[in-house]
Formats: sequence, C-alpha cells, structure tokens
Amino acid sequence: MSNATPPGWYPDTAAPGNERWWDGTAWTAHTRPYAPATHQFAPAQPGHPAGPGRGSGGGRGRIIALVVTGALVVGAAVTAAVLLGRDDGGTPPAAGPSSSAPAPANTGTDGAPGDSPAPDASADEDGPSVLVDQLNGITLPIPDGWEEPDSTVNKMLTMRTTGSYSCPGSSSDFCYHGTVTTRTPNGGEAGSAEKLAKDDIAAAAEAAYEKNPVGTRIHGGITSHQQIAAAPVSVAGRTGYQVRWKVVTGKGPGGYVQSLVFPSTVGSESLVVVRYAFDAGRGGPPLSLMDTLTKGIRPIGDSETSGGVGSSVAP
Repeated sequence: MSNATPPGWYPDTAAPGNERWWDGTAWTAHTRPYAPATHQFAPAQPGHPAGPGRGSGGGRGRIIALVVTGALVVGAAVTAAVLLGRDDGGTPPAAGPSSSAPAPANTGTDGAPGDSPAPDASADEDGPSVLVDQLNGITLPIPDGWEEPDSTVNKMLTMRTTGSYSCPGSSSDFCYHGTVTTRTPNGGEAGSAEKLAKDDIAAAAEAAYEKNPVGTRIHGGITSHQQIAAAPVSVAGRTGYQVRWKVVTGKGPGGYVQSLVFPSTVGSESLVVVRYAFDAGRGGPPLSLMDTLTKGIRPIGDSETSGGVGSSVAP
C-alpha cells in the first residue's frame, strides 16, 4: 500500500515514555526509552513580528539599518586584510613555505556539509566483509564468494552466494546455492529462543524451497523433511537455540535450512532470528559453513573478540 507507515521508532502506547520498532507491517519486540527531538532554532520572541507584512514601517527601517551596518563591517574587514597583508614598506610579503600547502581534509563524522565521509569499517577494497544488522546490533562475516545484494524482494537483510541459477520447477525465478537472512520477530512471536526456533524452522524451509515471496512454487515444493539437529548454542556471548532440517524437494537436490534464535545485543535484548538455506547438491556451500558463520556473529563494534562460540552441529 502506498500509504503504509514506514519502518521506524514510534511511541509505545502500552508503555508510556518508550518507543517501539515498527517494521513496516507489524510491531516488533524492540523497545527503547523515548528521546524527544531537540529544536535546532529558538522560537521567535514575543513582540517581534515573524514574517513580512506585519507591524508598521519601523520593521522596514530596522532592516535597512542592519544592511548598512553589515556593509560597514564588511568594508572594515576588507581594509584590515589589505593593511595586514603588507609589510612596513607597503609591499606584499613573500609567501611562506606553508602558504601554498593545501588545507587538511575535514574528516569529521558529524555529517556537516563539506565533510569528507568517514571510511566504512565494514568495507574493504573488494566490498563489504561483514553483514551489519543495525537494529539488532550484530554483524555476520560475509564468506568469500558471497555478496550482500543491493535489494531483495523479501526485504530482509540478506547475504547470498554470488551468481544465480534458474529455480527448479520455475525457470522464471532465480535461486542461489546459499542464503542467510536476519529478521526481527513481531510482538506476537515473543517467547523463548528455543520455542521461536522450533516455530520458525517450517517458515524458513518454505521460504527457501517451497514458494518465493510472491507465492510462486519453486523447487517443485517440499516433499519431506528430516530434523537433523536441535540444540542450545552460544552466540555473541548469549545463549540461543538452533534447529536444522534437511528438506527433500519435488525437483532439484533439496537442501538444508536452519533457524538460529538468540537475544539481541542492544536495547531490550529482544530475540533475533538468523535463517540459513544451503543447497544440498552440486554448487551448495559446505554444511560446516553454517557453524562457521554462527561462530562469527559479533556485536557491532566488537572486532577484537571471538564474538561467541557456536556449537558444532553435525549433519
């Protein structure tokens, strides 16, 4: 809908003094204390007309006086600059060694006009090296041969293997051998990490191997699945839970899907869901990469620590 409320922080009517994150379709479990916006300009003082056409000609006279005063100040400044730029003999002094040096670049990060942008800590010469989830306060390492797409149909924060192929059973759709997404549960999904992981795995499997985001069937649909792992796991120093399935599809080799759920590192530490989908056949990533990626999840800004230990789960 064109008039849908965009994602953002909005007042939480159920908890006065707090804001809650709206993801564009539903309320999430993320909250934070309400921070009122600060005014950039002081309000007009009483007794001073704020706009043209109000009051008598006195306001016009004050404007003229200000213009004349400004002109005098500028003239005085120019005269002083000319006098200071000459020595006692009336001739301009020779330029010093630093007069021709360029001004240092402004490397501030306050976003003011003219500022040089600060380097992106999540990027290098070959592109991004981590997937940054600002809302949940985490980063995931982007493996070699993977990319962060500019946009996706499902609107989830995503990284995937480079290069696509025609989806089995739907040649008009593009599939990828490996995909990882992060999402924030809505308020109705609140619960323990274990419960949410067990509830989410079926939806993760369907999104990867049953239907695309617009409802078109891909891979011939899921014909069966087998749970191959379900266990607690430590992620970024927090206790979470993961469930892994192997799915068999009507067309193509099928694949492995995993739902990993753990508390966020920021705010109210609401749960965050990381979904993995790896093709089982030729071209699919090694299953061990799921564990490697889990071990690499870190809080934003924590580049010196191991970021938590993901348990090794054998297929």
